[in-house]
Amino acid sequence: MNFKKLTDLSLAGKRVLIRVDMNVPIADGKIGDDTRIRASLPTIQHCLQAGAGVIVMTHLGRPTEGQVNAEDRLEPVAQRLGELLEKNVPVLADWAGYQVAAGDLVMLENVRCNVGEKKNKDELGQAYAALCDIFVHDAFGTSHRAEASTYAVAKFAPTACAGLLMAAELDALGKALAQPKRPLVAIVAGSKVSTKLTILEALADKVDQLIVGGGIANTFLLAEGKAIGKSLAEPDLVEQARTVINKIQARGGNVPLPTDVVVGKKFDASEPAVTKVLSDVASDDMIFDIGPDSATALAELISKAGTIVWNGPVGVFEFDQFGQGTRTLANAIANSPGFSIAGGGDTLAAVAKYGITDQVGYISTGGGAFLEFLEGKTLPAVEILGQRA
Repeated sequence: MNFKKLTDLSLAGKRVLIRVDMNVPIADGKIGDDTRIRASLPTIQHCLQAGAGVIVMTHLGRPTEGQVNAEDRLEPVAQRLGELLEKNVPVLADWAGYQVAAGDLVMLENVRCNVGEKKNKDELGQAYAALCDIFVHDAFGTSHRAEASTYAVAKFAPTACAGLLMAAELDALGKALAQPKRPLVAIVAGSKVSTKLTILEALADKVDQLIVGGGIANTFLLAEGKAIGKSLAEPDLVEQARTVINKIQARGGNVPLPTDVVVGKKFDASEPAVTKVLSDVASDDMIFDIGPDSATALAELISKAGTIVWNGPVGVFEFDQFGQGTRTLANAIANSPGFSIAGGGDTLAAVAKYGITDQVGYISTGGGAFLEFLEGKTLPAVEILGQRA
């Protein structure tokens, strides 16, 4: 993947415009979680320490273009950024033609309020580009959208490059999918095959083992003629599941399905967990997790993997009695000598719950962009960086 990196550029005296993702939860003017702000700090600090003048821009919420309402304003975000950097961070509402001085740090008001942002208007991209000598894209989670602050600006800026966060994400994804150390094992789990069918089909051409979990696994079990009781599944997608299985098997790989499961009668935090071999699943049972024998077998596969891609817990891990399968796989990933990358909201929650954050090779915060990359889609904001390189 060819793109310029911020760390390869000379920044002294340059005007640097950084697209960050500081779309944080705010209630009553208070930030609920500043993780995204903290994640943006290394790139901002790198530029300031190199002697650049820095302008940051981000979106917040879902405002109406052409309006800036009180809840759309970035003042709380700028204030928190200033606290973390021990530096005043003004928010500019009227920024056209602004000239940032070396060593200064300012923030543009919410880019989603600008007319033409979502439609990726060249005129708005040119206005952003006029603010800088170097445009830095450091918001991977926005890369699957072509918008003025992610695409058009990169087209017109004198130089366009990837920030520290973006470069790390692209390097990790390239390592996991473009040139993986084999065997390549992917774990794709979730409630519905339909939401991840294109991912499953794309991975079928790449992986050596595809571990499926949750409602997705139930649909695959149906495809193999297994009884799953009242479990969540999509019978109309059984043929697509068979296609994925056949595609992987034709390449010498496999989709290892559970032989034992953990069931309950209803979806409830206090529902007792009962372990059964698959053939004993009753008509009124609901599968909420993989069983211990299956978890052990999958953990053994993971221990031998050269590369592991993880998207989705394999059971209803929010309820502890149905979380042992996900815990076992999480620990196997943590202890595996292979390179691992984990992404997706529920996956990150599981990583945090089981305390393996520091043992995963790379944790992607890219959300939809991460999933689209797994699907093999071209991400517009990454593509334009490649063109500019």
